[in-house]
Amino acid sequence: MEKIYRIAIGQINLIVGDLEGNYKKIKENIEMAKSLDVDIIAFPELAITGCPPEDLLLKTKFIDDNLKFLNKLAMDVYDIVAVVGFVDKRDGRIFNAASIIYNGNIKGVFHKMFLTNQGVFDERRYFTPGTKTYVANYAGLLFGVNISEDIWHRNGPVAIQAASGATLIINISASPYYVGKINLREKVISRASQENSVFVVYANLVGGQDEIIYDGQSFVMDKKGKIIAKAMAFKEDLLIVDLLEEELIQIESEKDGKTKKRVTGHIDISSEIKNKKKIKLIELERHYISTEEEEVYNALILGLSDYTKKNGFKKVVLGISGGIDSALVATIAVDALERENVTGLFMPSRFTSDESLRDAVELASNLHINLIKVPIDEIYESYLRTLEPFFKGLKMDITEENIQARIRGNILMAFSNKFGWLVLTTGNKSEMSVGYATLYGDMAGGFAVLKDVPKTMVYKLGTYRNSISPVIPENIMKKEPTAELRPNQKDTDTLPPYEKLDPIIKMYVEDDLTIEEIISKDEIDKSEAERVISMIDVNEYKRRQSPPGIKITPRAFGRDRRMPITNKYRLS
Repeated sequence: MEKIYRIAIGQINLIVGDLEGNYKKIKENIEMAKSLDVDIIAFPELAITGCPPEDLLLKTKFIDDNLKFLNKLAMDVYDIVAVVGFVDKRDGRIFNAASIIYNGNIKGVFHKMFLTNQGVFDERRYFTPGTKTYVANYAGLLFGVNISEDIWHRNGPVAIQAASGATLIINISASPYYVGKINLREKVISRASQENSVFVVYANLVGGQDEIIYDGQSFVMDKKGKIIAKAMAFKEDLLIVDLLEEELIQIESEKDGKTKKRVTGHIDISSEIKNKKKIKLIELERHYISTEEEEVYNALILGLSDYTKKNGFKKVVLGISGGIDSALVATIAVDALERENVTGLFMPSRFTSDESLRDAVELASNLHINLIKVPIDEIYESYLRTLEPFFKGLKMDITEENIQARIRGNILMAFSNKFGWLVLTTGNKSEMSVGYATLYGDMAGGFAVLKDVPKTMVYKLGTYRNSISPVIPENIMKKEPTAELRPNQKDTDTLPPYEKLDPIIKMYVEDDLTIEEIISKDEIDKSEAERVISMIDVNEYKRRQSPPGIKITPRAFGRDRRMPITNKYRLS
């Protein structure tokens, strides 16, 4: 029987600040791994605290409490090595840290050396970078532990640990999702694996935390940079891999001829390992995501589900207009929360078409959700009568359009207050970018599911979801987008067609290109590009007042892109 080291990754969904709940989940996964004769189990970055803890890190008691739960966990760990992320405290400074726990003791602690300070993270605000690297010895297996960004740097901890004899690298991470991130992640780690001739265990977090989605997709990679086992996307998973002792020893012999770069410390865990001769486990079947649309759709489901449940909501409500955005949000809500927890309000005005009513009713029927009809014309008339003395002689314009949107927002919030439901807004990234949304109207709510989803992607997601089961009516998928706030209104009355608008938004917001670069890349009309960019710039004040929403692109509004509201700089 071959001698093996059995390695596990506890890909778990944690809640920021729920120290006891996180501790219990880690402990449960350790017990499960022990029952399967696992030797080493790794958990994600900052597993004790949840990630990112942000300004909770400025609270001394929070740091002390996290250490108490780490020490409590250590007392529960026997006959298995656990690598667990936490916040360490030394001499008044705090560190993003990884503990190596065995038989009731914290055998060693590694401090993250390369702090992430871009996008959604601001680690330098809180943490001190680590300066020391370690190699641990567990019954002849030499391994190094590092954290997230550390593995992305060629001359960082991985190179030092590998040159000091480590044949296995355990990287614990909380790497946020966006479209294309997994490919970049695997490419970088594959390079690190090959260059240093090491196996890599990459333990990533899964779950939604406010705007951020962690996609999981943890993996184990061999020394040639090939993935040999991978956890599921957007779901909790316990991934177990058997590594042959002879392979790991062979790697060590390959390195003998090289000049070794010494690490700053060694950790001796144990000279013996329990039951090294194990029967190989049967591989569990896992579903792997195959398309971008499936990936984004599952990210949105996870983001909505976690935001709702982790914040104590049981049910959601949204306005259903008969358009594609509200149809997609309603469908995602049903998939995330079950149909009995989703209510739609159809709020027609004098400008609402019979077609929209038919589409809304068909959608609700397909999804098996409750659709409540709340006409707004009488309320709208009351508004107009009240304002008539002040607006006398003035033409109807966007003012009267916005009143309708705000009536609807007010009604949705009334249902939220009365029944404790979370209001989902239905605006998409294209609309939010250019301000094609009404403050305190269609922007009113608690969570914006499509906030970072461009309109063109909305249609792709609708097509993808209908390929599973046709719930979004075909007429909704085909008809021209309209807000129906005035007679015969179409989105193209105000905006370029979305297939032209979305590329400009991407190039300006996500890629930070100038007008000249945008025009040269896609031969876009300069005046149209200038108009779109101007709309993006002047509507920062609206976006600042929008509810949080799920990040699925490399640069979302809010955490990723922080522009001053009072700002006179304009591209020309």
